[in-house]
Amino acid sequence: MKRLIVPFAITMLSLIMNQTIAQTGETYAEKLGWPKGSKVVIFHVDDAGMSYSSNEGAKRSIENGIATSCSIMMPCPWAASFTKFAVVNPKMDAGLHLTLTSEWQDYRWPPLGGIQHSHGLVDEEGCMWHEVEQVIKNASPDVIEQEIRAQLDRALKLGLKPTHMDSHMGTLFAHIPYLERYIKVGVEYGIPVMFPGGNNKLLIESLNNPVIRKLKSEGKWKEGMKLPDPEITQQTGPVGQKIWAAGLPVLDDLHTISGDWKPEGTDISPAQWGKYKAQKFKETLTKMQPGVAMMIVHSSDITDEFKHISASGGSRYADMLSMLDPDLKAFIKSEGIILTTWKEMLERRKKVK
Repeated sequence: MKRLIVPFAITMLSLIMNQTIAQTGETYAEKLGWPKGSKVVIFHVDDAGMSYSSNEGAKRSIENGIATSCSIMMPCPWAASFTKFAVVNPKMDAGLHLTLTSEWQDYRWPPLGGIQHSHGLVDEEGCMWHEVEQVIKNASPDVIEQEIRAQLDRALKLGLKPTHMDSHMGTLFAHIPYLERYIKVGVEYGIPVMFPGGNNKLLIESLNNPVIRKLKSEGKWKEGMKLPDPEITQQTGPVGQKIWAAGLPVLDDLHTISGDWKPEGTDISPAQWGKYKAQKFKETLTKMQPGVAMMIVHSSDITDEFKHISASGGSRYADMLSMLDPDLKAFIKSEGIILTTWKEMLERRKKVK
């Protein structure tokens, strides 16, 4: 996903599990068998399958870098190519980047459920809507579940057993009925659904980041200013408990804003941009609380045609370079940070009584 998008405050009280349940203070990492105090991380490449460049970036980040996982956008033109690659490379941790928007101007895709059968999910061009808010306004939960199942069905037909599912642009986290269907399908198939149900320190930073940018643009931001925690992060505990009780693993935290990282100045070289992101990841890992966190990147090994898709090529290439950065790899080792995959997360969850 681009970043976890929450267009309005949502309440998760309807998703059962009373909030008065006693909290043990134990992290999900500890529940999964890692030692107390461990920092466990999934470096996760979103948007595999979106383009040839995206596929190559994901491959390089995982095969030659520190990335441990990725997810595929099944409605996109290059999804089958990457899925086939993952199938013949079974050690690759490949999930589904459930896609309910088609955000670019000219490079677009329709739902796999079929245009005629996806009322409310398609715009006047017969493609999925550009924005999350448009999906929420127009698409019923039934149609959303139909599309989730269509994307999963395509992956299964191609021979892939997805290691997990997550949500492109955060659409499935922006509306309670969508979130319920997402969890429902994951539980039914025994496929982990990405959800941050723990301390969420990094997620709060991610969600507050647009607010901080706005305050800075208005000249109102002061370093150290305390912003209230976004409401969604106050509601995630019960949802995480529900997912855990269903036999699936849960994250303690989620980081989504590497796409916003760019050094100041002009004429920034790709190498400088990549090195800057690597340094920012070191800072993020230092701030991270113990637990298991997923850190999202959009690695792409940019080729000329990508500029016809999006202006984000520079940032995506820098994401890939950060995943290949030897200093970041050495830092992770020196700090005793544990890298994991969704596959390992599920295997560990199955061993927990």
